[in-house]
Amino acid sequence: MRVLVLEDNLMWSARLRQSLVGLGHEAIMLDRIPEELPQADVAILNLGSDKLWSAELVSALKDQGAHVVGHAGHKEKQLLAAGREEGCHQVVSNSTLTFKLADVLDQAGISTRPTS
Repeated sequence: MRVLVLEDNLMWSARLRQSLVGLGHEAIMLDRIPEELPQADVAILNLGSDKLWSAELVSALKDQGAHVVGHAGHKEKQLLAAGREEGCHQVVSNSTLTFKLADVLDQAGISTRPTS
């Protein structure tokens, strides 16, 4: 599956790319919002980035059919609440994204589990 990651933190970008590729997904990494958004099944947004997320972006991604996942630190309650209020399908903590990415993608309806 195609996963769009809007992330301006280099450490997070590298970590997410490696994890997504390891789960068998195509990772599209963006550190700024392009004029035309690439098509993706899932979009992961850093809610802590002033330049990478907004209600308009969430709406545009949802209009394209992407499942939108917002993330922020577990103590950043206002950012997590803002992500929910602005319409993200899922809002998770950074640690959840790090340690349970497969579960997050499963909740998005994108199976990352091997089939028997």
